[in-house]
Amino acid sequence: MVDLTGVHRVISRIEEIKARFNVNVEKSFGEILENAISEYETKLNKAKDNVQEADIPEKKAKEIIERTARALGVDADLALAVAKVESNFKQNAVSSKGAVGIMQLMPTTAASLGVNPYDVEENVLGGVFYLKKLLERYDGDVVKALAAYNAGPFNVEKYGGIPPFRETQEYVEKVMKYYMSMKEK
Repeated sequence: MVDLTGVHRVISRIEEIKARFNVNVEKSFGEILENAISEYETKLNKAKDNVQEADIPEKKAKEIIERTARALGVDADLALAVAKVESNFKQNAVSSKGAVGIMQLMPTTAASLGVNPYDVEENVLGGVFYLKKLLERYDGDVVKALAAYNAGPFNVEKYGGIPPFRETQEYVEKVMKYYMSMKEK
């Protein structure tokens, strides 16, 4: 026979805590998750409403990117090249897939990074930090990191490099071209 006294003590303790905090309604994991997502979306929409619709000047965007890249130890020229191709340094850019801002962060990626994609500074911080993590993941392989930035790490690993997606192939080519032209200056 299995001894369940430990389980019963845990359940009892949970009931005590629920009573203490007046938690009377049992919620399923799905309900809790839906509430959390709803709260996040509400917070994000409030932040979005508070963001100015006008873009910041390109010069200011570049300064933010360069400063953030230096702080995170990422090649500023690479971060600038990503921003150039992603949004042409436009904070109010939104892709057809829902990517937002200068670094074109997907809302789920922004949430996982704990940044507000509608805030210029946070958008850049999130994008440059994500780029840094991808560079680390691929041992400094810029091409793989760029492919993952565009198509996701799963696809890069699945195909062992740049996935056979036209969009990703063109994206990597554009970023590398811009990056190399900046290195020649």
